[in-house]
Order: sequence, then C-alpha cells, then structure tokens
Amino acid sequence: MAKTMSPPVGTAERISRWLEKHMGLLLLLPASLIFLFLTVFPLFYNAYISFFDYAFIQRIFEFTGLDNYRFLFEDELFIGAIKNTLRFLVTATIAEVIVGVAIAVLLNARLFAKRVVLPLTILPMMFPTMVVTAIWAIIYDYEYGFFSNALRSLGLEPLRWLSDPRFAMESIVLVDIWQWTPFVVLVVLAGLQSIPDYLYEAAQLDGASDWHQFRFITLPVIAFHLQLVILLRVIDGFRLFDKVYALTGGGPGHATETITMYIFKEGFRYFNLGYAAAASLVMLLLILAVSLVYTKRMWREMSDEA
Repeated sequence: MAKTMSPPVGTAERISRWLEKHMGLLLLLPASLIFLFLTVFPLFYNAYISFFDYAFIQRIFEFTGLDNYRFLFEDELFIGAIKNTLRFLVTATIAEVIVGVAIAVLLNARLFAKRVVLPLTILPMMFPTMVVTAIWAIIYDYEYGFFSNALRSLGLEPLRWLSDPRFAMESIVLVDIWQWTPFVVLVVLAGLQSIPDYLYEAAQLDGASDWHQFRFITLPVIAFHLQLVILLRVIDGFRLFDKVYALTGGGPGHATETITMYIFKEGFRYFNLGYAAAASLVMLLLILAVSLVYTKRMWREMSDEA
C-alpha cells in the first residue's frame, strides 16, 4: 500500500504554530522590557557609578574604588541618618501595629454604626502624603495650631513641635501613625473576619475570659497578617522621605534626617552622584537583609505549624 505523503506546511501555518507556542513569552515581553529599563538597568548603573567620584556640576567622573563606601561609614551624618531611620521605623511600626490591632478588634465586634466608622477609619490612608503633611503642619503651628492652642488653654507653654530636636522626630512619627494605621486595620480586620464564630462560642462555654480568647484564638490566627504588616511597614519606614521633606527638611539641624533625605541632599543638592549612589546601595542592602531574615523566619514558622 502506498504511503500517504502529508502536504508541506506553509509559511503562514509555521508562523501560526510558532506564535501559538510562544504567545505567553511574547505577552510578557513588553512588561519585561519596561522592568529591565526602569528597574534593572538603573540598579546596575547605580552600583556602577558608586565606585566613581561623579560630580555632575564639575563634570568629574573618576574611578575611586571603595572610597565612597569608606567615606560613608566614616561620616557621622550618614550614621546619624541610619539611626534616625531605625528610630522612626521601630517607633512607628510598633505604635501602628498596637493601635491598628485594637481598632480592628473593635470594628470586628458588633460595633454600633460600623458601616460609618470603618470608612472614616481608613480615610487618612486615602489622602496624598503632601495633603497629610499640609494638614499636620497647620496642626503643629506654634502660633495658631491646634496643639499650641490646647496647651495655652491649659495654661502651659506651647511646644515647637517641628523645630525642637526633642520632639521633631516624634512629631513625624505621629503623622505616619495617623496616615498608615488604617492599613494595619484593614489587613488585621481581614484576618479577624476569617475566624469562625464557633471557636469563640466553644471558648465561652469552657469559661475562657476575653483575654484568653484573644491570646489563644485571635492572635494565632492573625499572626501571619501581623508579620506581613510589620514587614511592609518596616520596608516603607526605610523609604521615609516625603514627610520629612515637607515638614522639617531633615532639621532642625540633622535631627530628622533619614537615609533617603541624606541621599537626596548628596545627590540633588550637592550633586555628589557617586557618593549618593553608594549611600542608596547601602540602604538597599539594609532593606534586603532585613526582608530576607524576616521572611525566612516567617516561612520557617509557617512550615513548623504545618
């Protein structure tokens, strides 16, 4: 019996088959190119120029090796900026988690007018940061601000919240708490609403107090949500810039100068681009180190529980 020969595959059909086979990669290509151009290339270029004395105004571009990094860790202002950043993110994160969990627990209960209270609670998170800082700059105003008038009504001397080194960083922390505690509330509230009611009903039948119910039922269930919130707030705390820029500019003196503010001044005010690139790379490595250690611990705890 003669063997039937299959007809030759045309060019159009070959192209169609190739497109069908690689369509997923082709759809990813535009996003991948944008990612490479806007993220990967700037990151590597930043690392490259960190080894140079790159003074934009003087048109200097000289290889200096690790000198920028050595000068960084000899610079007391940079060390101070790291301390200020850590002080901010630790204080703000702890306060936001505590207040956010408390509000989420109240909202999860049968709170009167919860449909009105919840939108009002998350409202600060919806404002742009510049609007938030403008509001709080008025509240902190020494002459006409709410806090100053409240202290005067009590017969006390008003405080210079943003121009006194003793209070400037805490004043910025308070603004961040007001703006981003709602984020903690939303994440924790989602975790709370996933807890079935029968667990609490069984605990109440066994005579468990409200504290024991919170300690042995609520906290274990929302533990992952809390860990996720802490990680995200810590990463965001490292990137603190806009509130400092708008409220204090890093002052008074260098009392509120964070790492990002330090990088901004070196790179865009003094145009020491190589030095600023080295500082930004150090900040990136700090964030990566904290994130990797924290996420590794999270996944280990989850695998142990499983």
